[in-house]
Amino acid sequence: MKLTRIILSSAILATSLPAMADPWSLDSCINYAVEHNLDVRSALLERQRGDLNVTEAKDRFLPNVSASASQSWNFGRGLTSENTYANRNTSSFGWGANLSLPIFQGLSALRQLRQARANVRDLDLRVEYARDETTLSIMSYYLQALYNKELLSVRREELNLSRAQLARQEALLEGGKIPEVDVLQAKSQVASGEVSVINAENDYRLAMVDLTRALELDNTEGFDILPLDMDKEFPTLASPESVYNNALENYSGIRVARSAIGLADHAISIAKSGYLPQLSFSAGLNSSYYTLSGVPGASFSRQMRDNFSKSLGFSLSIPIFNAFNTRNQIRQAKLQRLNAELELERRESDLNKTIQQAYCQAQGAEARYKAGETAVVAAKAALDAMTEKSIYGRANSTEWEQARTNYITTLSEQVQAKYEMILRNRILNFYNKR
Repeated sequence: MKLTRIILSSAILATSLPAMADPWSLDSCINYAVEHNLDVRSALLERQRGDLNVTEAKDRFLPNVSASASQSWNFGRGLTSENTYANRNTSSFGWGANLSLPIFQGLSALRQLRQARANVRDLDLRVEYARDETTLSIMSYYLQALYNKELLSVRREELNLSRAQLARQEALLEGGKIPEVDVLQAKSQVASGEVSVINAENDYRLAMVDLTRALELDNTEGFDILPLDMDKEFPTLASPESVYNNALENYSGIRVARSAIGLADHAISIAKSGYLPQLSFSAGLNSSYYTLSGVPGASFSRQMRDNFSKSLGFSLSIPIFNAFNTRNQIRQAKLQRLNAELELERRESDLNKTIQQAYCQAQGAEARYKAGETAVVAAKAALDAMTEKSIYGRANSTEWEQARTNYITTLSEQVQAKYEMILRNRILNFYNKR
């Protein structure tokens, strides 16, 4: 059975883990992370603990049954039935069986069972919350990696442009059309571009490390990610009010905060049980065997029959004054509820702020991205024209460098706007899910 579980677990892991040779999509990263993230796994363990707490709460309704036995020996002087002391050895044996059954526990056990069941529902929400937070985290890491990867392409293009310009400047220098300082300046730009490429490569590697760590991957050899389908990244934005209203009903973070208020209500109810009486039933069976040296006594079986006894009883406990312990527990539970209400209010406020900011940032980024498309085309056309002039010596190196810088800056800003737009749109869609 154990071997079968191991084989099944390995098969599930193999099907959930894309081959390292194949690039990972955003969805595959999210699906893998929500199954392997440490916070999610910890929340699942707490969920199992909640089931055990429900079982424990149910067991409080069951009786307690115990058995006991004792054997003792006494040596030396002892008091006799004639009220004198004599040297005598005695031995005694006794056994008993007892049962204690709670009949009414001031509703404490019932209320604790209700709280345990409510806690299980709360833990289910916390598992969902951990998965939601993991999804948002992976989404951010994935898009950051894509952004750094595309920015690396921009830096490489910048380096290629600088190298091409250096080759042209060297050719012009050989023909005596430009001074040597222009070639030196072009070499400086190439060196600067090489440094920018190295920095961009390092930023991309760090972004990939952050993503693989978030995925809890031990081996990142050959790990790569897929680009997004840009045709699907321009959804019609819902209003922030609509997104917020949907999030209030469906976002796990808000539902967890509401659940905490319900748990606090159960804690108040349990604390109030301290004012109620408790009634229990008990029953017992007992017998004993006794011997005295030098004095003949009845046999073991005879004494067991003669000394056999049965008992039944009820016990009622009525709380009158317990040093205000119950009152203080109720006050503590009410403060816990007030704190839960404040936490819900804080989360709702933070959620509203996050959605409003994401909406404004998404609109701004989308506008910059669409405007950037035209700006990039214009900047590239200007660079091509300046390159043409430079070839025929009608433009100096400073003018060409300015055109190249404008083009690269415009391209970088468009890449930044694109991924900010994608991230904010996806955040809004995430909170808008039903």
